[in-house]
Amino acid sequence: MTTPTLEEDHCTLYLIRHGDCRRDEIKRYIGQVDLSLNAKGRAQARALRKHMAEIPFQRVYASDLKRCQETARIIAGPQGKGIRSKPLLREIKLGYWDGRPQAKIRQYHPEEYRQRGENLIYFRPPGGESFADLQTRVVPAFLELIDGERGAVVLVAHAGVNRAILCHLLGRPLDELFALPQPFGCLNIIERRGTALEVKAINLPVAPQPSPLFN
Repeated sequence: MTTPTLEEDHCTLYLIRHGDCRRDEIKRYIGQVDLSLNAKGRAQARALRKHMAEIPFQRVYASDLKRCQETARIIAGPQGKGIRSKPLLREIKLGYWDGRPQAKIRQYHPEEYRQRGENLIYFRPPGGESFADLQTRVVPAFLELIDGERGAVVLVAHAGVNRAILCHLLGRPLDELFALPQPFGCLNIIERRGTALEVKAINLPVAPQPSPLFN
């Protein structure tokens, strides 16, 4: 068996946040609640497809939640690549808080809300995960994926997932995760050569970010 050269043992991974999936202007906790893209989210996915049209990607991976699957299918487009689902790369599990307005949690569960503000990385909502739990779950799954791939690969995931991965690769403490912007439809580029991993780009503004949500 021939050992691949360093140039052959190379992967460029395009790490994407799914398109917009909000249903209203209310700020909600969105974790594993399974939302589809809205019209603006589909437009963002089409913008990503256009931007990446000349990239001969080998495979497309995505979290198994609808908003990632739909974004991935639009990006795959004419290349017709099958989407490989990665349940371990779901967004953070928020339990009882998932899908609920932030203002309501603050009003009716002030102590839990306070605890989260004081201990963002390790606080678990009832029935949910902490960001530390999230990183423990997603980083090994991500490393296994990129270690086994060569060429160009697409991975569509979530803001929390992407931030946890990027913090790990950049050697940044997890309490800095919100310093890494990950708006809907953004693109990050990660390169692997042999065992070396390098973040080449963060939050490339490919997809349109219209505001407000509803015109």
